[in-house]
Amino acid sequence: MASNNDPFQFQEFEEAENLLETNRDAVTVSIEEEDQKSKSQRSAGGFSPDFTDEDPLRTDDKAELLGGQKKSAPFWTFEYYQTFFDVETHHVKERIIGSMLPWPGKNFIQVYLRKNPDLYGPFWICTTLVFAIAISGNLSRFLQYSGSSNYKYTPEFGKVTIAATVIFSYAWLVPLGLWGFLLWRNNKILNLVSYSFMEIVCVYGYSLSIYIPAVVLCIISYEWLRWCSIVVALCLSGSVLVMTFWPALRDDHPRVVMAVVSAIVLLNVLLAVGCKTYFFSSPEIDSQVKSSPKTEVVKPTSST
Repeated sequence: MASNNDPFQFQEFEEAENLLETNRDAVTVSIEEEDQKSKSQRSAGGFSPDFTDEDPLRTDDKAELLGGQKKSAPFWTFEYYQTFFDVETHHVKERIIGSMLPWPGKNFIQVYLRKNPDLYGPFWICTTLVFAIAISGNLSRFLQYSGSSNYKYTPEFGKVTIAATVIFSYAWLVPLGLWGFLLWRNNKILNLVSYSFMEIVCVYGYSLSIYIPAVVLCIISYEWLRWCSIVVALCLSGSVLVMTFWPALRDDHPRVVMAVVSAIVLLNVLLAVGCKTYFFSSPEIDSQVKSSPKTEVVKPTSST
């Protein structure tokens, strides 16, 4: 027989007895009955009691986000490039203005990109520049020689293809070569600033935005105005590129720094001068118009 002082013996509380005595009609519910009822309701509603209500995929995503292990899509999938087109309109506007108005000491990647490069702005800037160059070149030639009787205007649609090849090659192949070179130098010199390929493409794409108003001004058939607009666009675009990539080059060997900076500026000069001389000057038409003999009107002599 158990002792009265046994601590493990079940004892009823006096407060519960007093409450039951005051209210004899009260209904008591046990915890075990509630658990049985909840299980039966979940089974009747089609939910198995063996599984939790949370989605396992959702819990896995939460765990990856909290742990910083969210998996990114592979680069050959559409989801990988979709993130580079998810950009706000005011961000694109700020980046275009920043590329047109460079300020000393402001790095374009650090100030405007903020580790969030986009391809939306560079793609449409390059596309707009291609059509602006082709249309402005045809229109300027038409306005320049429309008064000549020996010139017959024919639209040159092939120059759209040439402009697209030149612009998109410059906006993609040059950043690819620069990114590979910076990656190679970063492996040899560990303290260099490194940029991703998408960041370099974004910088080159936005640096071309100043050329759009420059080529539109080239429609006016004044050679000095055309050269002034091209030179101004060249200086602004080159300044953005040099100030952006200078932090990644300044700690390298001086000869390497001078070679890379010279290559960046030289390729930009070749693009600007090449577009000016090819699309906005036509020496073959000039020689054709100038060398063509003028037709003289011969008055008939009256015979007496």
